[in-house]
Amino acid sequence: MEYLPGGGQMKAADQYTMQTLGVPSLELMERAAGECVRFFEEAGLDLSHVCIVCGSGNNGGDGFAIGRLLLEKGGKVTLLMAGNRSYCTEETAVQMERFVQAGGRISDQWESGEYSIIVDAVFGVGLSREVGGSYRELIRQMNASSGTKVAVDIPSGVSADTGQVLGIAFAADYTVTFQARKIGLLLYPGKEYAGQVIPREIGISEAPLEQDPGTAVLLSEQEYAQLLPERPEDSHKGTYGRLLVIAGSKGMSGAAFFNAAAAYAAGAGLVQIYTPEENRPILQQLLPEAIVKPYQDYDREELLGLLSWADVVLCGSGLGTGETSRKILETVALEGEKPAVIDADGLNLLGAHREWLSELRHRDYIFTPHLKEMERLTGIPTDQIRANRVEALRTFAAGTGLGCVLKDSVTLIQKGEGRTYLNPTGNSAMAKAGSGDVLAGIIAGLLAQGISCEAAALLGTWLHGRAGDLAREEKGRYSVLARDLIGKLAQAMKEADESIRHGKIRSLQIEQK
Repeated sequence: MEYLPGGGQMKAADQYTMQTLGVPSLELMERAAGECVRFFEEAGLDLSHVCIVCGSGNNGGDGFAIGRLLLEKGGKVTLLMAGNRSYCTEETAVQMERFVQAGGRISDQWESGEYSIIVDAVFGVGLSREVGGSYRELIRQMNASSGTKVAVDIPSGVSADTGQVLGIAFAADYTVTFQARKIGLLLYPGKEYAGQVIPREIGISEAPLEQDPGTAVLLSEQEYAQLLPERPEDSHKGTYGRLLVIAGSKGMSGAAFFNAAAAYAAGAGLVQIYTPEENRPILQQLLPEAIVKPYQDYDREELLGLLSWADVVLCGSGLGTGETSRKILETVALEGEKPAVIDADGLNLLGAHREWLSELRHRDYIFTPHLKEMERLTGIPTDQIRANRVEALRTFAAGTGLGCVLKDSVTLIQKGEGRTYLNPTGNSAMAKAGSGDVLAGIIAGLLAQGISCEAAALLGTWLHGRAGDLAREEKGRYSVLARDLIGKLAQAMKEADESIRHGKIRSLQIEQK
């Protein structure tokens, strides 16, 4: 499990290390600088003329220390002090003096030149305001300069908490970040500005990150594999759950097919599709393994019978938002007693009737919204959600007690007041119609096998993205279809299953049923 702190959380870890464990700030600064220089050497970067741009905070102190170490190795260093010298932190002032004593010269303005490396040590993880004035122009000049660009800890101008660009940001080829990758380095657009992220340990304690439930986390492949449902030899289809899929609208059977086929591929034992009569012939041809129960109009007693039959319900994909769909979703939401996945039009209907959220019979729900659907659920404009995805997810999940998979270029998952998880798999080739229906089906299929909502959401999202990565390897970035994700799901699950068989599993604390 990898912790992904924001700026404030990383500062708390720094303070704990210095004040409680007694590690001096200057010592941490020396270690950080040493790791940066070591990376330059290991990566084979050209050290013939390095330009370092320093701020007045401790990120700037790291930069001065880097400059001194390079001078001691006989390198040529041009160093610009971008901040106000009178506002320097105590540690930065010490590092500035050490740099001068080593023969370094400090410039107060940008000097154009042919640099082999541009090192950004201006702001660090504490930045929370928009970059303007002379700093904005300086970062523009740094970006326009030739040479390999390396950011120290985080590119200046990128929020460590949200990944948002605060006016302008340094466009790094590499970011050498200390102790833990900050979550802003993994969320867009910060991820694009960070380039290749190189985490280096410098002895900062992660105990405060572990103790803070607000610290987001990233699981390893082996930890995801541990979440796979058991598959005993002495079993039958009933062992692996009965899933009711309520999906599709008149003449629109694709979503129901993707839901059900993905659920079966994820291991569900029995899938029944409740869909308009017009969809029955094609679904019976496309997926003979499924039971197809058609309807013409809303029939409450029939629906309640199906809800009673099911172990898990998946509702909403391609359902439409007409009156019949509204009545179906209302019955599922207000009278259903089984764990459920709500997707697409189910979320849109809930967004139009937010009062239903407080009337749900239980909290064993997983919602799978993209940003626009999240806006409808919460009333928060999409732009505001995008500006702080983590906070939007935490507020919704903790406030409702529900599970939520917030779909985006980087998908985030949270159940109730639990941890926020960042999903590491997936790619732009998956941005096709039907991809979300496949995701909902995978999650529901896993949930039907008896694992918890949190585990199903985490594992389902990871498997979906892994299947997409495998499909891209075969078909490239442009031609992957939703059906290809189902095809590659088998390989993704086989990989995970084999990692269990080979004993490559670490302990993971995820609540299971």
